[in-house]
Amino acid sequence: MRESELERILVNEVKKAGGKAYKWVSPGNDGVPDRIVFFPEGKVYFVELKADDGRVRPQQKIQLDALNGFGQCAGVVKGIGGLIEFFRFIGETDTAYKLEQRYGGGDYL
Repeated sequence: MRESELERILVNEVKKAGGKAYKWVSPGNDGVPDRIVFFPEGKVYFVELKADDGRVRPQQKIQLDALNGFGQCAGVVKGIGGLIEFFRFIGETDTAYKLEQRYGGGDYL
């Protein structure tokens, strides 16, 4: 599955679950994650999406490490399996189950 398809699924499912997934573009800061995901009660996640065969560039790793160093939750979601695991991680188990039924599991991170 292409990265753009994963991004579309993420945005739609986050919205259904009551959150927002903003596209993050930060001029002068190459490598920031693709999306900032907000949920009620102050839950925030920084998500770098990758296709199953995608690789994290060195600058992306630097940005993810910096965000995690600030105590934020930042990580890579790889393929549909990673997306399913992301929704499990954040407690959206119904969403994870529905995605698994719709798309299959793939490899989890």
